[in-house]
Amino acid sequence: MEKTADEPVPVIRDVDQGTARLLPDVDRERAWLLTVDGAPQSYVDLDAPEHLEFEYARRIAHVLDSAAAPGEPLDVLHLGGGALSLPRYLAATRPGSRQHVVDADRALLEMVAEHLPLPRDSGITVRAEDARAALRNRRPASVDVVIADVFGGSRVPAHLTTLPYARAAAQVLRPEGIYAANLADGAPFAFLRSQLAGFAAVFDHLCLIAEPAVLRGRRFGNTVLVASRAELPLEELARRAASDPFPARVVHGAALERLVGDARPVQEADAAPSPEPPDGAFTVG
Repeated sequence: MEKTADEPVPVIRDVDQGTARLLPDVDRERAWLLTVDGAPQSYVDLDAPEHLEFEYARRIAHVLDSAAAPGEPLDVLHLGGGALSLPRYLAATRPGSRQHVVDADRALLEMVAEHLPLPRDSGITVRAEDARAALRNRRPASVDVVIADVFGGSRVPAHLTTLPYARAAAQVLRPEGIYAANLADGAPFAFLRSQLAGFAAVFDHLCLIAEPAVLRGRRFGNTVLVASRAELPLEELARRAASDPFPARVVHGAALERLVGDARPVQEADAAPSPEPPDGAFTVG
């Protein structure tokens, strides 16, 4: 059957870091999937921004939901933009929040702004900027939450894996601020363990949110690292994560220390991108 004039059609564009596609969801009228070189980056429903399709995004949303009293505005710095799923979510669930989004891919940001524009007075500003530069340029102790969801294709860039990077993230957070990052790895978790070691060297409190199958090494997948100098709302995070369609565990304390083992923080000279996902792990045809 041919498409009618009113039906959305895919948008394909070469951006700075590959080929981006905006694919309409046939089951939701104004919902779109963003991919870059076949790797899913974001899912946005313009009519229901509080709907988060990706499990890792829901888990980061649990961190945002637990960061302050319900409805209380937050100051948030987003490292990595994609289609702005989490900024739209927070604008809908915590009106009045001040959010700054940075992404190194200017062409991708322009594509999203053209086809998935933000509502007026969203409180979201977007800028083409490297994540490390954004941390350097941000006033110390000026944000409540830093969210890191930065991927060059399907890998975290090397300069966002180091101990100095963790220190830079800590510097922009307020004393009770929270850092949350989307990281992907599989057994034996050399990359993930090094990231946990780096943030444990900077922050007093740490946890990891992940599906049991990923934690047991049965498959490659996303995990969410959460760090703060103040105590984390572990019970609330565990309750929310356990109620997801694909339940996740919150690992902390001695269990997290066992996972880290003898891993060491990554120094600048040894930095490398996160591992390449196995074929078919995240790609969309």
